Amino acid sequence: MSETPNPDPDYETALRRAGVRITRPRRIILGILADAGDHPDAMEIFRRAVEIDRGISLSTVYRTMKLLEGIGAIHRHAFEGGPSRFEPAAGEHHDHLIDIDTGDVVEFQSDRIEQLQQEIARSLGYEIVHHRLELYGRRLRKQ
Repeated sequence: MSETPNPDPDYETALRRAGVRITRPRRIILGILADAGDHPDAMEIFRRAVEIDRGISLSTVYRTMKLLEGIGAIHRHAFEGGPSRFEPAAGEHHDHLIDIDTGDVVEFQSDRIEQLQQEIARSLGYEIVHHRLELYGRRLRKQ
């Protein structure tokens, strides 16, 4: 298994192509998303944005995230019923391991898991068109 980093997304270009005007608050939010190495929720994006410009509103964050999701530039995840968290849609397929103690999200890719899913689907007479795998766990304690 290996972690799979996403390439730097160009959210601004994607929004412009969709006919969306890029305001200063949006540009700040887009920069935060592009630089995020984690899977932030809207409140965390808002906290980071306000550190840059106190005039940014939470509603601007939510509207921007909805726009990005609508054009397919980001994926929204609701891990274990928590707040929606976001990640770039660009990049290779990967799965997630969520640390139930810290909330950290670890991206990973496993050819063995992908192959097994294909085998199971075929044996049941199906073709997988989309899937999402989320594993929940806690770090093993050293003894």
